Amino acid sequence: MLSRTASNLFWMGRNLERAETAARLLDVGQRITLLPNTELGYQNEWNSLLQASGTSDLFRQKYGEITQEKIEEFIFFDHDNPSSVASCLERAREAGRIVRTALTSQVWDALNVAYQELRKIERRPRSSLDTAGLTDFTTSHTSTVRGAINATQLRNDGWHFMNLGYSIERADATARLLDVKYFVLLPRIEFVGSGLDSYQWQVILRALSAHRAYHWAYGGDITAAQVADFLILNGESPRALITSLYEAVWHLEGLARRYGDSVPTEARDKAREVLTALESRNIEMIFDEGLHEFLSRFIREMATISNLVHQDYLMGGV
Repeated sequence: MLSRTASNLFWMGRNLERAETAARLLDVGQRITLLPNTELGYQNEWNSLLQASGTSDLFRQKYGEITQEKIEEFIFFDHDNPSSVASCLERAREAGRIVRTALTSQVWDALNVAYQELRKIERRPRSSLDTAGLTDFTTSHTSTVRGAINATQLRNDGWHFMNLGYSIERADATARLLDVKYFVLLPRIEFVGSGLDSYQWQVILRALSAHRAYHWAYGGDITAAQVADFLILNGESPRALITSLYEAVWHLEGLARRYGDSVPTEARDKAREVLTALESRNIEMIFDEGLHEFLSRFIREMATISNLVHQDYLMGGV
């Protein structure tokens, strides 16, 4: 496969997952504002979501003061924000258009419908829209595209590149959402174990569509250690860091088998290394290190893996 085609398929997957993450960040913010708080408190919490997406400076340069309306515009609609839902869906659709012949008609149709429906939403008055509806729109359409990919695409190298993009982006997104909760939303130690602490953990679970699955796995009580374990180390959790790494390694192994000695395998080797290190840890060890410190390091490691994928597969003549 040409590296240009591989790159477009890889980034199509990443941008679809990134659009869903942006929508889920909006959902986190909207749910948190349901708690009694001060206006300053809301601003701190919305700002934490901007920090999670790495766009806090860009927002302040363009919008200045934080309000819910401005945040929604920036995270969902703003094409100047490369991590907004609109930007990510547009880039995913453009990547798919460029490699149209590598996609089944079902995948292209799902991708194109998502984009066309987005254009309709962009033309509607903002006052007629609500955060929950925007989140549902995004998660519904991205799930439809993902379903079409896995139901109709050949299990060839293109399929591996698309799903590799998904898995790397999902690992990064889950780590960022966890870090928002633990390090930014509730930094004062006296709040740990409080009703506010419990509610915010529930918000994270619901934003990741993992609330019911968590209760199936752990029962009724919601604790920081169990939620962190579920979203980091539980291989049955579809958005857990370890699950995303399993999938990334599996797809990198598939690519390595297909291409043999024609490309280097630094990305696969690094992903294996990170996965092995994660498998050797338990949640107590992670908390002893510091959850924020662990998540920050993990995010850096996922960035390294992504850069190595680019180096191994997306620069030359694969």
